[in-house]
Amino acid sequence: MKFFIDTANLQEIKEAHSLGILDGVTTNPSLMAKEGIKGKDNIFRHYKAICDIVDGDVSAEVLATDFEGIVKEGEELIEIDPKIVVKVPMIKDGIKAIRYFTDKGIKTNCTLVFSAGQALLAAKAGATYVSPFLGRLDDVSTDGLLLIEQIVNIYSNYAYETQVLAASIRHPMHIVRCAEVGADVATCPLAPILALLNHPLTDAGLAKFLADAKKM
Repeated sequence: MKFFIDTANLQEIKEAHSLGILDGVTTNPSLMAKEGIKGKDNIFRHYKAICDIVDGDVSAEVLATDFEGIVKEGEELIEIDPKIVVKVPMIKDGIKAIRYFTDKGIKTNCTLVFSAGQALLAAKAGATYVSPFLGRLDDVSTDGLLLIEQIVNIYSNYAYETQVLAASIRHPMHIVRCAEVGADVATCPLAPILALLNHPLTDAGLAKFLADAKKM
């Protein structure tokens, strides 16, 4: 499973990259705003800075909701760097735009997916990635992980090449469960990734080894 980091914070991206396990980055307008990045030129420069750090795909989200606007913004975004993946919302004109981009050989990430039917449409349109938001489903008492498993099974049934990118991950067990059900990618903040390192028996074992080493 690939590990993407969901942030616009350059320091966090550098830290994740330094671990040697980072495969890509996802961002959105909210994450840009959190870092105080405003204005089209500044946002584009920030995307370029992210691309200069990572080796894999970087999802950059469009703001338009109409077909012409999505296409225009997407074509501008891909000029920033070859690593850019155009992040398109799961709406009617979004699906039309994904098909347009697919026919042009442009990578896309269909975002804000909350049902297997939506994921099926995204795959039919040729999306490179589909992003089901499991954490937000959990927030409304719906099994987000079940949706991930459904999408993985549907894509397997028909050999769709679209990758299942599990989004809205809140904790390390979300990552583990996504790996168990076969998600292609997990994207999350840095904290859940670092939390995978932790186990009390590891800490206790290391403390004992160090204590014994002092006696030698």
